Amino acid sequence: MSDARVDRFAKVLVEYSARIKPGDRVLIEATTLAEPLVRALYSHILEVGGHPQVLLEFPDQMEIFLTQAGETQLDFLPPFQKLAYDTFESRIRIQSQSNPRALGGIDVARMGRFQRATKPILEAQMQRGATGDFKWVTTIFPTEGYAVEAGMSLRAYEDFVYRACHTNEADPVAYWKKIEAEQNKIIEKIQGHHLVSLQGPNVDLSLSIKGRTFLNSCGTHNMPDGEIYTGPVEDSANGWVKFTYPAIFNGVAVEGIELTFSQGRVERAKATKNEKFMLEMLASDAGARFLGEFAIGTNFEINQFTGNILFDEKIGGSFHMALGAGYPETGSRNKSSIHWDMICDMRVGAEISVDHDVVYRNGQFVE
Repeated sequence: MSDARVDRFAKVLVEYSARIKPGDRVLIEATTLAEPLVRALYSHILEVGGHPQVLLEFPDQMEIFLTQAGETQLDFLPPFQKLAYDTFESRIRIQSQSNPRALGGIDVARMGRFQRATKPILEAQMQRGATGDFKWVTTIFPTEGYAVEAGMSLRAYEDFVYRACHTNEADPVAYWKKIEAEQNKIIEKIQGHHLVSLQGPNVDLSLSIKGRTFLNSCGTHNMPDGEIYTGPVEDSANGWVKFTYPAIFNGVAVEGIELTFSQGRVERAKATKNEKFMLEMLASDAGARFLGEFAIGTNFEINQFTGNILFDEKIGGSFHMALGAGYPETGSRNKSSIHWDMICDMRVGAEISVDHDVVYRNGQFVE
């Protein structure tokens, strides 16, 4: 039986998130598990006059590749993907793994090598996305694996996903436009200032946003959504943070991460689980120890940790920071082969000040 929410989901992604116009070439990236959404996207893109091109993987394809590939294969830059990121008008990626932890046992050095080889693809996304020439969107299709990770049944997880995206409603676009207006008011209070200070049980950190632009994340690049974000001044972060939730990167969950920054750089890093993996990722390149993003989550409908960063970084009452590549449109100049989001809860005994004025306390913006 078809799910009307999937069709509405595809319509929102094509007409609102990716803003597909006649003639747009659109790369659809997914696994075969997302076929219902891929099919609906394909149909909607054709309806609006675009040219859909589908790049499908089978669910454990990356695990097989990273396990069996030789050095030359690990260093190989996928040519079709690179061509699409360099020249197409849009990309819609659908997270749709059967086992989100499938890469947990992969040799860290092999994973890092492949990450460095494919860095030009991430750079093309960042650079062309900043100019508006490349309308990239990342979303999710509910699978059994994601449901297990979140501690839900598949049916409950499907409801959670579509509720968070508001595709269970008659007019999801109206909701996301309302969020855009609300978040614009928050940005107006912060934009143009200099020093951001974060204080709480798990953080004592300062950073500069001088000359940087806050962006309104309201369903365009991500779906679901709900955050405001910028790229901190590269050498400005000083202090300490302990991230509340596991930081998951390429299927590996690193727990209990504590970072100490000095002049923007991570000088000390430790973790209670998978510390070796974390340190290997921090050694990826020169930019991996610097921040590419500082963001505040605003989606209070995402009220639990799910093990999927697409949802978890949006948790209302949290902030997150990404080590590695920054978004050029924020003013960030940090470049890296990684972009790794890490989340810290701010709902109890915590506050954020901008130029010494408190703007956020215990998970809520101050009126």
